[in-house]
Amino acid sequence: MSLQWTAVAFFLYAEIAVDLILCVPFISAPRWRLVFRWGIWKLLSPYWSKCFFTMIMVLLVLFLDAAREVHKYSSPESMHEAQVNANLLDHLHLKLFRAQRNLYISGFSLFLWLVTRRVVALLKQTAVAVENNAGLQAQTESAARAADRHQEDNRALKQALLAEDQAVAEENRQLKLETQNLSTQLKTAKEAVHKSRAEVQAMARQTRGFEKEYERLLKEHHGLQNLSDADKKVQ
Repeated sequence: MSLQWTAVAFFLYAEIAVDLILCVPFISAPRWRLVFRWGIWKLLSPYWSKCFFTMIMVLLVLFLDAAREVHKYSSPESMHEAQVNANLLDHLHLKLFRAQRNLYISGFSLFLWLVTRRVVALLKQTAVAVENNAGLQAQTESAARAADRHQEDNRALKQALLAEDQAVAEENRQLKLETQNLSTQLKTAKEAVHKSRAEVQAMARQTRGFEKEYERLLKEHHGLQNLSDADKKVQ
């Protein structure tokens, strides 16, 4: 195996190892996000996009070269030429095997390179979703506690309003009783005033009767006195 394909093979093995580590179930997405926040990644972040697309171009070129080699050694013309000599046929099969091996190595390296980037992006998105979910859960719990407090305040307010309504109803009942008592007293007072007026009118009539009787008696007295004076003169 040549140096370039050895490097591609080691790159493929490294990709497999990294993908297996990224897919470990007991390492959560938030922990991976903490790893991705290390300072070394911040230093490499300006060059990451260039490195990524450069590796894609290199692996794509190697993949196309391997595909060309496979097509070259598997063409009917090459097979027809190799059938003339048995040693040449074995050599052709060996080159075809190497070309197919290189094709698989470069193809899987290119595929896993894309998969690795996608897995890293999904881990970051999952970590953000988990943090947002935790934030939303905290907000939901806070809203639930606030709702409970509001319900308690509403119950306390309803109890206070009920107590106030009962107090107002009791006060209205007392006022109604006092009004009834005052009405009764006023009615009694009116009856007493009416009775007093009747008594006053009766006393006034009786007084007028006494005055008339007094005048009558006074007249009789003057008449009797006149008769007495006349009898004295006759004697």
